[in-house]
Amino acid sequence: MIDLTNKVTLITGGSRGIGAACVEFFTKANSNVAFTYLHSKNKADELIKKFTKNNTVKAYKVDMQSEQEINDCVEQTVKDFGKIDILVHNAGIWNDGTLEKMTLKHWDELIRINLTSNFLFVKAVVPIMKKNNFGRIINVSSTAGQRGEAFHSHYAASKGGIISFTKSLAVELAPYNITVNSVAPGWVDTEMNNEVFADESFKEEIRKSIPVGRIATAEDIAGPILFLASDLARHINGEILNVNGGSVLCG
Repeated sequence: MIDLTNKVTLITGGSRGIGAACVEFFTKANSNVAFTYLHSKNKADELIKKFTKNNTVKAYKVDMQSEQEINDCVEQTVKDFGKIDILVHNAGIWNDGTLEKMTLKHWDELIRINLTSNFLFVKAVVPIMKKNNFGRIINVSSTAGQRGEAFHSHYAASKGGIISFTKSLAVELAPYNITVNSVAPGWVDTEMNNEVFADESFKEEIRKSIPVGRIATAEDIAGPILFLASDLARHINGEILNVNGGSVLCG
């Protein structure tokens, strides 16, 4: 039912986890896909080989802290594909950061990778979307951005910023047929959480705290992202779609 034929999707952080699941889902929905990676070139190559059939799939190495590389990525995507219809901003990091031990460098790095890169990618793609009078922007935030997260205040702040950024742009860009929404995952069983989930007792504690009784997979998050990019969601704008199994009930 979801068909993105002739659409071009740019997915940040697409070589693993939620991003890789998005590459799979969007290509299966017939979109051409460009995605970014930083360290996982082998995984990026595997995705290209696996999902390039009738669609075109290309990967671009991008440092999320570099404004130049972000702008170059958008420019090259347009050269390769002719346009950008959909932006899925998924790239980000998560790490510990107790307030008293956190340095300004630690804070700045996470904010730049998670939040500032969102601003830079959106700023770069919006003129292209305005020109075509069409755009779908889906930013991946987090339940941490809604309720806060002790001992990860920098991460929560970055995701809270994405949520407010999403709502602000939804109104600003709506006259140009550009919708802006966010998917806010709870715990997801991806590589980013491998270290914390290495503690099996903690992982089981998390699982039991989720009403549906399981921790989300990357595919559980990619599905709602694909939905927000489709015509089925054309009247949804400025929404923060929680995908957490009922563990955090806020909208």
